[in-house]
Amino acid sequence: MTNSEHSKYKNMLATSELKYNCLLNRRETEKAIDLIKTKFPALMSEKLNLFKVSCPLVIMDGTGINDDLSGAERPVRFPIKNQSDAPAVVVQSLAKWKRWQLAELETENGEGIITDMRALRPDEDYSPQHSLYVDQWDWEQKISNSDRSLEYLKEVVESIYGIFQELEKNISSLFPEIAPILPEKIKFIQAEDLLKEFPDLTPKEREYQACKAHGAVFLIGIGDELSNGEKHDGRAPDYDDWSSFNSEGYKGLNGDILVWNPLLENSFELSSMGIRVNAETLAHQLKISGEEQRSSLFFHKKLLNGELPQSIGGGIGQSRTCMFLLRKKHIGEVQSGIWPENEVQKCLKEGVELMK
Repeated sequence: MTNSEHSKYKNMLATSELKYNCLLNRRETEKAIDLIKTKFPALMSEKLNLFKVSCPLVIMDGTGINDDLSGAERPVRFPIKNQSDAPAVVVQSLAKWKRWQLAELETENGEGIITDMRALRPDEDYSPQHSLYVDQWDWEQKISNSDRSLEYLKEVVESIYGIFQELEKNISSLFPEIAPILPEKIKFIQAEDLLKEFPDLTPKEREYQACKAHGAVFLIGIGDELSNGEKHDGRAPDYDDWSSFNSEGYKGLNGDILVWNPLLENSFELSSMGIRVNAETLAHQLKISGEEQRSSLFFHKKLLNGELPQSIGGGIGQSRTCMFLLRKKHIGEVQSGIWPENEVQKCLKEGVELMK
């Protein structure tokens, strides 16, 4: 869909009285989910030179390998019989584990890995796009020092966005009732520029305005403070590089792929990704975050000692992708989960049937 066609479709939705209509029944939905979950990682592997690897569901606590996300989320912890005193933790994502594996697997520059990550995040708030269960395609690619740039980040973003477009067309050819709506190009926007454009709005309200206007956005520079003294969103200090200046004069070599979701009438995050910290930026980000004690952990020591490769990587939500491409209104329509009774009843009133 061209950008002008997207605008026409967006305006039609805004002025119509369309009610939610689940376009695919349960069996059709399962067929489509299987197609997406088979083809997406295959296309990622082809376009970014990745190979598939196995990954852990749980790891031992205290290594610094588990992802801290924004730095506040609690991992699920539990003791293991006949093991050490340190508990095991369920992974929250594999940002740091993947980089360690690039070294273990002796990957070459431009080569990387992709894996099916499964996680539990007990601090997630229930919503149409959030549940306790997280499934992602987690990927990581080894890069050279010269690729630690905004230009290379944009190149990779465009490759991944092209996969979303290709799969949307595949789904539409299989189920013609699902029309492609992604615009022809993804719009790159610095978080600081978005703040300047909408200084009186919250970060989520700014994302809403950007996605409504452009259909698909890569928002650059998430984690450091903006000119108003606030962060657009939180990022842990030890995976994405959010403090280095990029070629456009702003801080940040990371960002989020966001699209306009016409069913939710809101912005919708499909992926978080970025150039990863090097030893210098890790030390800096730990310091300004007040997390310098992490430098003694297994992962951090390896990175600070130059034992881990430079890399770019991210996570792409599997259920999020299925939800968007299949025009589902609730994430519970594409994954089984645990839902409060009030959420179940609310969904039933809206014509949404959650998977059991």
